[in-house]
Amino acid sequence: MEKLINAAADIIVKSDLTLALTGAGISVESGIPDFRSAGGLWSKFDPAEYANISAFRSNPEKVWEMLWEMDKIVSGAEPNEAHIGMGELEKMGYLHYIITQNVDNLHQAGGSKNVIEYHGNSSSLSCLWCGKTYTAEEKRSEHPPRCECKMILKPDVVFFGEAIPQDAMNRSFQLASSAKALMVVGTSAVVSPANTIPSIAKQNGARVIEINKERTHLTDSLTDIFLQGSAGEIISVLVKTIKRKVEGVLS
Repeated sequence: MEKLINAAADIIVKSDLTLALTGAGISVESGIPDFRSAGGLWSKFDPAEYANISAFRSNPEKVWEMLWEMDKIVSGAEPNEAHIGMGELEKMGYLHYIITQNVDNLHQAGGSKNVIEYHGNSSSLSCLWCGKTYTAEEKRSEHPPRCECKMILKPDVVFFGEAIPQDAMNRSFQLASSAKALMVVGTSAVVSPANTIPSIAKQNGARVIEINKERTHLTDSLTDIFLQGSAGEIISVLVKTIKRKVEGVLS
């Protein structure tokens, strides 16, 4: 593992454009289970019935039964070592953008500023009728939260039946086509359209560093370096290794 981390650190230090693609696995260590896992949200609430935009429009009170469960989990979560380490890499100038499929705001809480969100962010709410926005915190005592126009607010997350934000998609594809290194962290990269990012990057010459607890379809097809294990532990060691390399060059 030490040899692999050393090789990954070399790739990142030499890259002038490094991206990260992250998914649910990076936030499991913060206590947020993958929605699709055995104990996840979809085991309690049928996504077709509760997470579809048409369901929200027709019966927002019912959908908020699921959203309160999600809010309880996400609002109490803190960034873990992986989020914090990626924030450090950005400050050091070795991680330029994070493309995330998560809605938990933990990358930002961990210090990252250049975050492209494919599925939105649960820390804010919007009114579909008048367009007014609120922070989730200021409406947390209301069940369900309502706009001043009296309509029920929707969290700024992408529901099934809604399009991925066009700006997020365009920017991520543009960056992936120019990247020299791509970190794939806590995701099996099977959900479209984020699953196309690794192949776009690889086709344009990027080296792919995969950090996952289990092997994925990427491991034997696109991945250059596979670091198997906890994202928090691996990224912490990776950050320390990069710091040592940089300090060695500067001294």
